[in-house]
Amino acid sequence: MNITHRAFFGDGERDFLLSDPMIAELETKTSTGIGALFVRLSRSDFRLVDLVEIIRLGLIGANTDPQEASRLVETYAKNRPIGEILPLALDVITARWMGADEVQTND
Repeated sequence: MNITHRAFFGDGERDFLLSDPMIAELETKTSTGIGALFVRLSRSDFRLVDLVEIIRLGLIGANTDPQEASRLVETYAKNRPIGEILPLALDVITARWMGADEVQTND
């Protein structure tokens, strides 16, 4: 099963993968377990840091250099309308939760 999500972000198409180590880091950064985080996002009951960290760690999990991932998030996710980044974060976590084939692109 494919758990990598591919989407346009910033200046081009990019892969996003919440690998096991990235999920552990996400849980640490958000102080929330992955199950609760998935439910929160599904119900639009999230914090901004949840969205930003899902995107950043998804990039790193898909082999984007951590410094480049941070630069991309600073440029294209922070200080942007939440409606622009929520669909991507939800798609990334859904790909890990149900598989990428189950993601109905929210772009």
